[in-house]
Amino acid sequence: MKRIALLVLEAALTLWLLATLCFFLLHAAPGGPFDSEKAAPPEVQAALDAQYRLDQPLLQQYARWLGDVVRGDLGPSFQYPDYRVNELIASSLPVSLINGSCALLLALLLGMPLGVWAALRAGRWSDRLLMFGAGLGLAMPKFVVAPLLILVFAVTLRWLPAGGWDGGWRSALLPIVALTLPNLAYCARLTRASLLEVLDADYLRAARGRGLSEARLLFAHALKPGLLPVIAWLSPALINVVSGSAVVEQVFGIPGIGRYFVQGALNRDYTLVLGVVLVIGLAIVVINFMVDALRGWLDPRLRDSA
Repeated sequence: MKRIALLVLEAALTLWLLATLCFFLLHAAPGGPFDSEKAAPPEVQAALDAQYRLDQPLLQQYARWLGDVVRGDLGPSFQYPDYRVNELIASSLPVSLINGSCALLLALLLGMPLGVWAALRAGRWSDRLLMFGAGLGLAMPKFVVAPLLILVFAVTLRWLPAGGWDGGWRSALLPIVALTLPNLAYCARLTRASLLEVLDADYLRAARGRGLSEARLLFAHALKPGLLPVIAWLSPALINVVSGSAVVEQVFGIPGIGRYFVQGALNRDYTLVLGVVLVIGLAIVVINFMVDALRGWLDPRLRDSA
């Protein structure tokens, strides 16, 4: 119970530091949420500043905003005046969750078997070919992969739509593939390297010498410790999916949380950016906790050291 309380306190402190740093960095950046090429009349600008509390001292703005966040209110959006930030996030978060979770699940379901298959055929032409493809997948950034997918499957073959979102599988397939490819490549390489190290361990050599079959060695003794690095990789993989979703959603015109983050940053929509940062930060904290719990279940040594 004490450990859980410490974890909750650590998570709250992390989120507070993240939100505070982001708040002051946003306000220190040049420009404002209502700046435009054609300047508004002074009385209009003053009314807008008063409406959104931008006429108050910075520390007072921070204290008011933090108090609203504690009550669960992320404030009004500057660029979408008819909506609260809570409403924008509530409508966009499910879209990003569907794409991100499907991409990560697909990367695991394909990457781990491919990595195991490559490890069992280490040094053969099939292993080299797979690792070459994985290296190519890692080398190509998402802002290159996404337009290439559009060019091939939407423009040339006309199998899938080039963008937009209607909630169907056709509009979701290309964004999910664009998010999946780098994670799939990394997962396959990591699984292969980890499993090769485990298969070369002394206790597996001894078990092999006692006549155990390769299949039993793999499934009963090697697979569980070999997948521990993959489980540990889930946390940075989630961050990679979240950061990549901003690019992918912008390219495909998907109304997800990543696209709102990009538009909010470009338009100096302070409350929208801060709300997205808090939600993503909370998601990362929760995922880290779940990954640590899963690693402790797979490896009793981690539970003993905790």
